[in-house]
Amino acid sequence: MQRVLSTVVLVGLLVGTAAAFAITEHLKLIKSPIYFPRVTKKLSPVCDCPADKAKIKFKLRHPDSVTVKIVDSDGHVVDTIATDASRGKNVFVTFRWDGHTTTGIAPDGSVYYPQVELANERRTILMPNKITIDSVAPKVLSATDHRGILITRGSHGIAIHYVFSEPAHASVYLGPRRVIFGRRSRPSYHVKWNGKAGGKSLPAGRYVLEVAAVDLAGNETPPAQRKRVVVRIRDIVLSDSSIHVAPRARFTVTVRTGAPQYTWRFADAHGSSKKKVLHLRAPKRRGRYRLVVSEHGHSTTATVIVGKK
Repeated sequence: MQRVLSTVVLVGLLVGTAAAFAITEHLKLIKSPIYFPRVTKKLSPVCDCPADKAKIKFKLRHPDSVTVKIVDSDGHVVDTIATDASRGKNVFVTFRWDGHTTTGIAPDGSVYYPQVELANERRTILMPNKITIDSVAPKVLSATDHRGILITRGSHGIAIHYVFSEPAHASVYLGPRRVIFGRRSRPSYHVKWNGKAGGKSLPAGRYVLEVAAVDLAGNETPPAQRKRVVVRIRDIVLSDSSIHVAPRARFTVTVRTGAPQYTWRFADAHGSSKKKVLHLRAPKRRGRYRLVVSEHGHSTTATVIVGKK
């Protein structure tokens, strides 16, 4: 009798286990009534920017009346952003949350989740997509352009290297106008400026750029905390402004210009060249001479001192 009871119990356990497994596998095959979720990962309620609201997007498998709430990490409801909103199936539905709760602006670093209630389905779904509040602007730790000289009509522009306190986009201003918004979001990288503002090339001169950072939540470095970078736009630049050589000695000067050709005058000689390096010979007589290099009406000079080198 004991053996029969044990067998019955064992069979019952096996049947129960098999039934539970079958139910579990069946539930896995039941598709969620919402799919393709798209939720903003970071939100700044105070950035005063286009990204100051979190987007909560998803598709419904069937038409339904939707209520969307925001809950904190403990599951408490802190805001309701939609109530009994009728939505169709198989199209993206979008809801927005401004980062405010029943007690005020959500604090920096806090985490929240969207909760969706479907009237027809009689289901409440807590979405796993978390929204992190980030209301602190990133800092610009450093910004430099190294030589700080931009040649007009050059094709490469000048590289502005930066280091930020966190991954962010570089935002570069010339006065009140933004001239660069970087695509990268690394904490350190570089952007290039082509010497243009408003789509127009700027004339030769000295320009002060201000480098700011815009983080993934939309916070931007305040104007007072931006780093300044000085860029000098030139039509033509020589590698040296003062050159010391011995009489009759050969010397070279590197010429940087965006023009395909330039002309030069030195002592009693003159000519034209397309090369980046200009080869010259100093005169016999000692003294101070002026080298003039020109292109399209723009000129620059270097002083050549002939004597004991």
